[in-house]
Amino acid sequence: MNSNKILCIDSNHSVLHETLEQAGYTCDLFWDKSKEELISILPNYIACVIRSKFKITKEIIDACPQLKCIGRVGAGMENIDIEYANSKGIICVHAPEGNRDAVGEHALGMLLMLLNRLKIADLEVRQGIWKRAENRGFEIKDKTVGIIGYGNMGSEFAKRLQGFGCKILVYDKYKTGFGNDYVTETNLPTIFKEADIVSFHTPLIPETEFFINDSFINSFEKDIYIINTSRGKCLKTADLVKHLKSGKVKGACLDVLEFESTSFENVDVNSLPEDMQYLIQSNNVILTPHIAGWTHESNYKMSKIIAEKIIKTLNDLP
Repeated sequence: MNSNKILCIDSNHSVLHETLEQAGYTCDLFWDKSKEELISILPNYIACVIRSKFKITKEIIDACPQLKCIGRVGAGMENIDIEYANSKGIICVHAPEGNRDAVGEHALGMLLMLLNRLKIADLEVRQGIWKRAENRGFEIKDKTVGIIGYGNMGSEFAKRLQGFGCKILVYDKYKTGFGNDYVTETNLPTIFKEADIVSFHTPLIPETEFFINDSFINSFEKDIYIINTSRGKCLKTADLVKHLKSGKVKGACLDVLEFESTSFENVDVNSLPEDMQYLIQSNNVILTPHIAGWTHESNYKMSKIIAEKIIKTLNDLP
């Protein structure tokens, strides 16, 4: 076995393997191999780099005694059994610093598109339809935005809201003491009472799965707009549709979908359930294909950051 080898399981910016190779590591770019082939060769590597399509399970970890580091190009780590990996001395790293700017900008862009009816107005003008009063929008100014989760993504979204003259309330179950001149640290009951807009920025873990559900939405005193750029399964589509129909939810910005495939690449529209079909047809819903963190700049930054974190991890080994 060669303890200097790193397996790149998915395609990424070339700066990733170039940075690793400059540090003296050998990188195998096996992007086109099947899951079975990858599992069979992984025991030969000291580290691996994944994105979304490949899951690192307990069984795979047990089969790879040489593995010392797992790098996830992106923010979410739900496709790695982190607890078990850590118990085996494997360090797991990810790169939320690399795409937080992109997510903050994307969430704001979707919100502006929704509030100002840009999607509808653009389509109408292209068809020779000139409606002004009907496409009158709403301003972010003087509204209250509730942000749930104040990690890399939530904090960057908050920064981009600063200039809009809105009140920003933030709740994070695992953080305290982060309030500042433009962000008010608060609790869920306060967000339920005051928010006009709520944006979700948490990882997908058991306690956040379908967190945005019927009970959650009913807890708001006002009719609200919902933004989800975290993970699709943090939001129950059927419950969102119920409240879109009633008017309790005035609109939604969804970069992620409950019905995404594991690798976020294929969504068969014709086979989607009725609730998802409703979202597709709704003028009050903005949909994008899990691209909030998917800019040209973030592609480079995430790959560079992961390479540097892997190098540091391996260099620090006893």
